[in-house]
Amino acid sequence: MNFLKFLISRLFLKHLLIAISIIVFMSIIALLFLRIYTRHGQALSVPDITGLSIPEADSILTAKELRYQIVDSVYNANLTRGSIIDQNPRPEFKVKENRTIFLTINAFNPEIIRMPNIVGVSLRQARAIVQTAGLNIGKLTYIPDIAVNNVLQQKYKGNVIEEGDSIVKGSQIDLVLGRGLSNEKTAAPDLVGLYFEQAKERITHRYLNLGAVIYDASFEDAEDSINAFIWKQKPEFNEDALMNLGSSMDIWLSADSTKLPLPGHEITPSADDRDEGF
Repeated sequence: MNFLKFLISRLFLKHLLIAISIIVFMSIIALLFLRIYTRHGQALSVPDITGLSIPEADSILTAKELRYQIVDSVYNANLTRGSIIDQNPRPEFKVKENRTIFLTINAFNPEIIRMPNIVGVSLRQARAIVQTAGLNIGKLTYIPDIAVNNVLQQKYKGNVIEEGDSIVKGSQIDLVLGRGLSNEKTAAPDLVGLYFEQAKERITHRYLNLGAVIYDASFEDAEDSINAFIWKQKPEFNEDALMNLGSSMDIWLSADSTKLPLPGHEITPSADDRDEGF
């Protein structure tokens, strides 16, 4: 009975109201603190800093109260050394203040690697070894030899390069190959409608060399060259025409869509462009 009287007494109700007020007050303070600490609802758009130098990017990111960290570097001779070539998060991505932007820059000096040995292997094997090492296949020269498409020499800028020699990553390695004891020939591939890299691969698969590369007036910047396609080739595609191994093919590139081939023209390399067992 006394307990019930206490529950309805002014003293109990007074302390209850004080306790509730304290709880509500502390809750409001906590919510306000969290809102300020997390800057609720506020986000920044990541600026596009690709192509800029680190000092330029630092100035922009500092003004946005963002941080950055260089996580990787690659070498591209066509871009300004030390410039930013990639960023994560991407431009316009929404982030909070003090977010770290991870950068990839263009190295100041090209990466130096060791030349692998591809003498004595087939062209197919040589292509895989060279690409794995970060190099590219250059000019193919064929000479009479009993082993067809066997690598007889590996060259760099006209000189024989030995296994283990230092070389800049991305360089082109010229190959001297055997063409057998007969006058081996191959069919000219159909390149019209292909992108540049696709065409180079198809030419190599037919044991030929890339000759002249002619650009038309549609090119304005680097992006145009990425989207360029072949609209003309010499010699022209002819299933019955054969070329000597190691011959050159000239190509004409355009970014003008009106020069695209007719619908149905194959762009994906077909089965007849694969190595025939070599």
